[in-house]
Amino acid sequence: MSRKSTTKGPQAKETTFRVHAPGARSVYLAGTFNDWEPATHSMEEEAVGDWVLAVALEPGRYEYKFIVDGVWCCDPTADDATVFDCVPNGVGSYNLTLEVPDPSGDS
Repeated sequence: MSRKSTTKGPQAKETTFRVHAPGARSVYLAGTFNDWEPATHSMEEEAVGDWVLAVALEPGRYEYKFIVDGVWCCDPTADDATVFDCVPNGVGSYNLTLEVPDPSGDS
C-alpha cells in the first residue's frame, strides 16, 4: 500500500511516483510541488528495490527528482543525461518532468 501525500485544490489528481533503487536504505521525492523539500515526501519500499509514493497534484507541469540515500537523481541506475523525460534544470544537473492533465480540458 502506498503512502499518500496531498496538495491543495479540488482538481488534485492522485499521481503515483515510482523508482527502482536496488539496495537503497531511504528514498525521498522532491520537486516544484513541495518547494524541493525532500523531507516532506518520504517514499516507501513496496517490493525489494521498488519505491513508491502517491501524491495528489493539481493540473500543471512539474519538475522533480528522487533522493536516494542522500543522492539527488532522476534515476539511481542511470546517468541523468540519458534518462527519458530528464531535462537540464539551469543549475548544472537534470530534473524529471511530469504533466498532470486538467480534467476539464482547459489549459
